[in-house]
Amino acid sequence: MPSIRSPAVAGSFYPLQAEVLSQHILTLLAVAHQQTAAPAALPKALIVPHAGYIYSGSTAALAYASLANARNRIHRVVLLGPVHRVPVHGLALPGVDAFDTPLGRIPIDQAGVAAITSLPQVVVSAAAHAQEHSLEVQLPFLQTVLDDFTLVPLAVGDATPAQVAQVLAALWGSDETLIVISSDLSHFLPYSTAVNVDRETVRAMLNLDSTVSHSQACGGTPVNGLLLAARQHHLHPELL
Repeated sequence: MPSIRSPAVAGSFYPLQAEVLSQHILTLLAVAHQQTAAPAALPKALIVPHAGYIYSGSTAALAYASLANARNRIHRVVLLGPVHRVPVHGLALPGVDAFDTPLGRIPIDQAGVAAITSLPQVVVSAAAHAQEHSLEVQLPFLQTVLDDFTLVPLAVGDATPAQVAQVLAALWGSDETLIVISSDLSHFLPYSTAVNVDRETVRAMLNLDSTVSHSQACGGTPVNGLLLAARQHHLHPELL
């Protein structure tokens, strides 16, 4: 029998019923498409928030709307998000065969897993993934905008930008591989302060400055790893 990671936050962070969830995402995407045009080039990576859909779903939709022309071109998603509940030293794979959501089952990319398991910073922790929302909330969006794809899910704990970038380099691939970094920005600040702090964080990201702190972005570790990898691969950042 295959081992499956079941959804932990369906019904709280996003709708539990498949029909309601699907319609909600389609509505968010329709609004996003009216607000932004699909980029000329296929994005290699996205940084997307991971709060409940009622809070950040419309912002997440702006990111996923950029994949309007990618439905049949992306076949693997490398998904990194910070741990919120279980500490991890390094980057943790879940040790399962698939992830379930209300919209269906996503198989783990076994070739991708094999490509990184020998790296010392990569570990296996089912516990780190079991209740983690930062990865899960991205999956229904991905299932909506892409056709069949496999997944390399990594729950990121204590790691350096270089360690994260090394993992991303091993999984970089070509146009068939999309990297998604799940991260919110600042938390618990007065609105005016949050605007200023977040503006500086966005500026750092657009400059590919891999020194974003965890007070600026809860996913600072995977974000910084992506920014370093983006410099190494000569990517051009864009604010949606």
